[in-house]
Amino acid sequence: MINFREVLQGIVERTDGCLGSLIMGTDGIAVEKVWKNPSTQANMDAAVAEYTSLLRNAKRTNREIGFGKLREFVLSGENGIFLLRFLGEYYFIALILLPEGNFGRGRYELRRAELLLEKEFAI
Repeated sequence: MINFREVLQGIVERTDGCLGSLIMGTDGIAVEKVWKNPSTQANMDAAVAEYTSLLRNAKRTNREIGFGKLREFVLSGENGIFLLRFLGEYYFIALILLPEGNFGRGRYELRRAELLLEKEFAI
């Protein structure tokens, strides 16, 4: 069995500018999370949970317009970047980066995590 915390810890350690990573259900409940600085945890947990409704709407819209399953969703703001990648139908993995963080490495790490976790989430 894969240890979710170890997978997330590896992402945080290998991605420059990463604030944290977590696995969350589309219901907004976190399965596991790792934060580089625990003081940012409360705000980021809430932010990712709030984005779940946006993610569900984007997922539905993608299907309705014929683009198929939504795989990845990016929210880029002035002070940070949220990368979200689906793990099966009801879960996703999120990575939160500083604006100067390594975006390409973050995307790579999320895809790698998806492959590691596919059996656990029946992808």
